[in-house]
Amino acid sequence: MPEVVYVLADGRELSIDVPVGQSVMDGSVRNNLPGIVAECGGSCSCATCHVYVDEGWQDLFDEVTDEERELLEFADGVRPSSRLSCQLIVSEQTHGARVVVPTD
Repeated sequence: MPEVVYVLADGRELSIDVPVGQSVMDGSVRNNLPGIVAECGGSCSCATCHVYVDEGWQDLFDEVTDEERELLEFADGVRPSSRLSCQLIVSEQTHGARVVVPTD
């Protein structure tokens, strides 16, 4: 099972097994990690699952959709590496992906 490394706001790094086909958000919520609120439950309508994807992993996830891009415009602390974790679907190729939970 692929692992995703979550870097939490307090600096802890946790490696979590996330089944293929589930989202990075699912892995966080199912393991009660702080920082990824996921108010909309993964329907790409709230941006409370905002994360930064480390540079080496960005191209292994699907492209940003227009809907995701619009939501990110309203998120705090947006950077070029910003994504909504509900849109980051885990595959065998994303094993070891590293995402950073914003501090604010």
